[in-house]
Amino acid sequence: MRRYGQFCPVAKAAEVFCERWTPLVIRDLAWGATRFSELHRGVPLMSPTLLSRRLKQLEAEGIVERRAAASGHGHTYHLTEAGQEFAPIIEALGIWGQRWTRRDLMDDEVNLDLLVWAIERSVRADAFAKLPAVVQVDFTDAPSHKRTWWFLNEADGCHLCIDDPGFEIDLYLAATVADLTRMIRGDIALPRAVDDGRLDVTGSAAARVALPAWLNLSPLAAVASRRSEDAANHPAPEGT
Repeated sequence: MRRYGQFCPVAKAAEVFCERWTPLVIRDLAWGATRFSELHRGVPLMSPTLLSRRLKQLEAEGIVERRAAASGHGHTYHLTEAGQEFAPIIEALGIWGQRWTRRDLMDDEVNLDLLVWAIERSVRADAFAKLPAVVQVDFTDAPSHKRTWWFLNEADGCHLCIDDPGFEIDLYLAATVADLTRMIRGDIALPRAVDDGRLDVTGSAAARVALPAWLNLSPLAAVASRRSEDAANHPAPEGT
């Protein structure tokens, strides 16, 4: 880790926290990722070698604890007490980012793999009255081999499937990658997306009613932009 050569506690904390990729790794650990593969899905531009080295550095700093996996194969990663104290800093960064960096997404910021991972990680599988329940999502602008995904909701959580899991489909969603990203980020409220034709929702009345609870949008999605030039374009989303 790079050093600032200062005794100031702000400088010492920044040495640990401000290294490139580290805030995102801590973000995902704070949000429940524990396996190396999960952590790498959250930072796909970070090489596995660099992620492994960074986890070892954070372990040496007392921020991360590595444990033997319950399965007996491999390890899992967890924040220590010191690492957990970064959680409110992560939340504060997210709030600041929503307020002051909101703008239209660049092409390289619209990432299908990150989007489906974010959905799988955050949804509430128990939002549906019956389980298992399957949500099929079609990304209308994605290449054919990545167009359709299935989210299998069971008692133990939500599981992303790249092949049809074989159950009856309870809810169909169709949107572009960019538009669904904007919905997850809070730029477009779900009712408005449906009314504008940006989100096609098909299913039983009960399944459609369960959609907002299933998506379980982060509280950050409700934070309105304060940038004068785009606050009008990104107001606080209406209730869903």
